[in-house]
Amino acid sequence: MSTLVLPAGVFVISVILTGLLRALALRLRILDVPVERSAHSAPTPVGGGAAIVLLNAAYALYFYADGTLPHSIFMALLGAFAVAFLGFIDDLRSIHARWRVPLHFAVAIWSVAWLGDVAPIDLGLVSIDSQWILQPLAVVALVWLLNLYNFMDGIDGIAGSELVCISLVSLFFVINTLDDSVTLIMVVLGAASAGFLVWNWEPASIFMGDVGSGFSGFMLGLLALITMQQGSMTAWSWLILLGVFVVDATITLLRRFLAKERWYDGHASHAYQHAARHYGSHGKVTITVVLINICWLAPWSVASVFYPKLGFFLSLFALSPLVMLALKFDAGKSGQFDITE
Repeated sequence: MSTLVLPAGVFVISVILTGLLRALALRLRILDVPVERSAHSAPTPVGGGAAIVLLNAAYALYFYADGTLPHSIFMALLGAFAVAFLGFIDDLRSIHARWRVPLHFAVAIWSVAWLGDVAPIDLGLVSIDSQWILQPLAVVALVWLLNLYNFMDGIDGIAGSELVCISLVSLFFVINTLDDSVTLIMVVLGAASAGFLVWNWEPASIFMGDVGSGFSGFMLGLLALITMQQGSMTAWSWLILLGVFVVDATITLLRRFLAKERWYDGHASHAYQHAARHYGSHGKVTITVVLINICWLAPWSVASVFYPKLGFFLSLFALSPLVMLALKFDAGKSGQFDITE
């Protein structure tokens, strides 16, 4: 397919499909009704992320049928679509964590098994190369990524924008590799997310929903494992790219856990949520996240690939300001945030 035709076509179809899903959600009353912790004030259709899922499923089948997408990668991607299906059910009727999390682990084990050996992780002075460590670590990472993406999908535009940014930056690494399959997956993922954003930008007309957020996080995790295998990216380049989401979600979870709060319950204590309330704008916070991704994290991610022995140390340097920002905006603390404190 033409370099421009594929993303342009996916974008247009995504815009149309998201609009149709919005109309369907309104008709069937599939709505996110505001509660005290909500970032919105009116009932809003949910499940728009299904447009991203459906487009990726359609193109994955097409690329697999024409031989572009290897069998092992296609089978691993089925895990992402299973996560999306669970998310869809969760959007309609909530699935308790005692069932949802084990199912997430089962799907992650499936996908990691199909991808095979996980690439070694270079710590600078030593390297982790034991599959007895790396494969369980990959499973945990996939489950954490799909859940943290769900946690971070709490204001208009942020989850879709993150997906577009990461897809575009990661394309820089893989576009000249011999394997076209990963490049095509990233193009479809980014273009479909951009189309969804047309409807999800502040004020959002439809939300991504668990069907889209869990799928997005899991897909990024799979792409990380695949590009690490191929040698085009490293664990550290991915950690840096995902820095905003990883830092905010991790600090929030740790603080809530240490405070003996029900960390698995819904809340509105992420740093980005405090920031949105403080500045009275979802768009300002989302644009700030995009700028951090492009102007700060992307260059350090590139550097970590060119200097793999320094990847661990570069990630510490790149993420340190994000840790300070998350703490400044009281990530994980309930109640009213005051930046003057």
